[in-house]
Amino acid sequence: MSSSKQAAKPGIPYHVGIVMDGNGRWAKAHGKPRLEGHQKGAEVARSVVKWAKELGVRQLSLFAFSTENWNRPKLEVRGLMSLLAIMLPKSVPDMMENGVRFRVLGDVSPLPASARRAVEKASVETEGNDGMDLVLCLNYGGQQEIVAGVKQAVRWIGEQSDTESALAELTPEKFRSLLWRHDLNELDLLIRTGGERRISNFHLWDAAYAELYFSDVFWPEFTKQDLKVALDDYAERERRYGKTSEQVS
Repeated sequence: MSSSKQAAKPGIPYHVGIVMDGNGRWAKAHGKPRLEGHQKGAEVARSVVKWAKELGVRQLSLFAFSTENWNRPKLEVRGLMSLLAIMLPKSVPDMMENGVRFRVLGDVSPLPASARRAVEKASVETEGNDGMDLVLCLNYGGQQEIVAGVKQAVRWIGEQSDTESALAELTPEKFRSLLWRHDLNELDLLIRTGGERRISNFHLWDAAYAELYFSDVFWPEFTKQDLKVALDDYAERERRYGKTSEQVS
């Protein structure tokens, strides 16, 4: 179970996913409203895209809004959606300049029309770029993705003439091809900022063999050096996928 594509530089993860945590706590610590923390976090996200590309990452997925985030106060949810609708179009020129292709992981249908339009426009405008993929995880949940995959698998099995043969063909690789992430590279490194030590329903399928890195830094204070430290830590690890060190070497 190894990555199907090679990273741009040796020792650099091809696909990095980030749980951008700590916006609200950063705002509280600085006596600011929570939405101001999210705004500062969005500015950092724009910078991280550029830094990741400079450091050789080929796919970067950012956990922007989870399926569970709808349970937050309505005012905060509205603010987050407005922020997305405003900030995403402003980021497109940077993406074009840096050859970044914008993609989405998750179900964007429940998003407000203004946010959906911004997502669709950014996807279309950057479609031809091939320097790096920016995957914004919107209304995304790992459990929800797996449940959707199970439904797809049931439909697929129902279309086959021989149910037993179809079940035998349903390998982990086949099942992944039925998930929302089917055309993404496997996740290599999962970073979470803000000091919490949990995955929070992010990239559950690929987290099976992804390396995990937890940073105590609140997302609005995350720097290029913090990202480099995480990538350097990854480069020191040995990914065995169930094998022994001798087999890997």
